[in-house]
Amino acid sequence: MIRTGTVQILNGTEMYKNFKETHFLEPELMIPFNEAMCYGAACEDLFSDEFTEIRAKVHHVTPAQYAEITLNPLEPVFCGNFDHIALWFDEDMFCQINLLTILAWLDQTDYKGSVDLHLVGEHFQPVNYYSLKVKGYYQLYKQVVIHETSPQKVYPSPLNMGIELYLNYLKKDSDLMLYIQKHQEVPIKELVPLLIDNFKDYGLGDTQYAEIIKSYRQNQ
Repeated sequence: MIRTGTVQILNGTEMYKNFKETHFLEPELMIPFNEAMCYGAACEDLFSDEFTEIRAKVHHVTPAQYAEITLNPLEPVFCGNFDHIALWFDEDMFCQINLLTILAWLDQTDYKGSVDLHLVGEHFQPVNYYSLKVKGYYQLYKQVVIHETSPQKVYPSPLNMGIELYLNYLKKDSDLMLYIQKHQEVPIKELVPLLIDNFKDYGLGDTQYAEIIKSYRQNQ
């Protein structure tokens, strides 16, 4: 069914659950974007079969499972004709690279409607707001995520900061990798919560941190 009007795209299931429980945005259509685009490989053709294959491998799931978790919730957006999209994302790196991916897809599909970005704080409360044009974000996505090259200053500023963190966080001299190096004797189960507490700007979860630690220690 073709849908018109407004759709609210949220960064992940936790935000979706919170908004549902607090009746925030009701009766608007809310859709969670369940991804971690700041970690692992991707490709230029967003949400294509190739993209699904690559991201499924990153998350250690089958393409069918990936579709169920990530693509199926987005189906109303893929099939709809919304003239207004509201995006709800945290300011951390994790959410900002997810945001870049959604903006890039809207640009890639030549979306002509209006886009509002609502930044939320630690407890999902709104803290800032931007009105965006999607033109240019697909090229930015390719530059940053595919080619891993640093762009000129990016709008809005939280996305600029997220990209800067994203392009550097896995380098051996980043503050995150130096911390992991300094705590080589700490078991992964104990180190992961320390990383979550000490590197809130990254917004990474326990799964990503565990894989980063394992990868670092295997290469030593």
